[in-house]
Amino acid sequence: MSRSFEPVQLGTIELFCKAAELASFTAAAEALGLTQGAVSRSIARLEVRLGVRLFQRSTRSIRLTDDGELYRSQCQQALEQIAEAERAITGNQSEPAGTLRISAPTTYAHHRLMPLLPGFNERYPVVTLEVNISNRNVDFFEEGYDLSIRLGEPKDSRLIARRLEDATLGVFASPAYLARHGQPETLEELSLHQCIQFVLPSTGRPLPWALRDRGHDVEFSYSSRQRVHEDVLGAVNWARAGGGIFQTYHFIANEYVERGELVEIMQPHSGRSRPFSILYPQNRHLSARVRAFVDYMIEKTRTTDTEGPTATTAQRSRKSNPTRSD
Repeated sequence: MSRSFEPVQLGTIELFCKAAELASFTAAAEALGLTQGAVSRSIARLEVRLGVRLFQRSTRSIRLTDDGELYRSQCQQALEQIAEAERAITGNQSEPAGTLRISAPTTYAHHRLMPLLPGFNERYPVVTLEVNISNRNVDFFEEGYDLSIRLGEPKDSRLIARRLEDATLGVFASPAYLARHGQPETLEELSLHQCIQFVLPSTGRPLPWALRDRGHDVEFSYSSRQRVHEDVLGAVNWARAGGGIFQTYHFIANEYVERGELVEIMQPHSGRSRPFSILYPQNRHLSARVRAFVDYMIEKTRTTDTEGPTATTAQRSRKSNPTRSD
């Protein structure tokens, strides 16, 4: 077959798309392990080859021209088609293989995900796992993640969510704190105590506690001089140290309760839970490694008992809150 043009190498296309994504030759070079000069020369050769200017350059930044934006959109589609072709091939493999990139929030990663990963490694020894522990919602399509574990349901229609578990909540304090301040029995009494707030990274606002009062679900909001940003586990450790009262998941607190470091209180007001789901992009062909990991996580989280002392009540009152990353 004769060709009317000399095809551009795939590596050059990937380099161009990365520079367009990051709006920086330097950042693209760092991301791809190249020098800034190599990136600039490659883009310049591509522009000569196409006979158009792809980027407007200044001393401080670059931005796509109209021709560059059109070329980027077409190239991105081509790269996605190639990726889908690879997923189709790997999806037909009998043995899952390759690299699996996963994002998970701090609480779930440390106390639920990490303890389950050795079992997955043993079952699928040729799959390489890369785990990002972060409370931010990642962009699958821009950042190249295969899976994400998040609280709630996704708002992005391009994603599929599989429910892993409804994690039950409890209110906890240290024995030392209760010895100094007494134990609250009602919501009115609770509001007078040193309640530790967790500030949601996505909103900058404190997360209300999910409680029950006289048979009704309530959101307990309160003012506090004690706030933790970004990492929920910091608030848990503050409560363990006697700094106040905090609501958290039983799968986090149970080990500290067993060691006598925390005591569950306000149990008549317990019974609420929050859902964790595993998310992945909608693809016609799902790779074998993604399918294997999703099935493994569903199997393990639904057969492992993570419920606290109020599990029976909680199971009668499953409530889903909007998507969060705490």
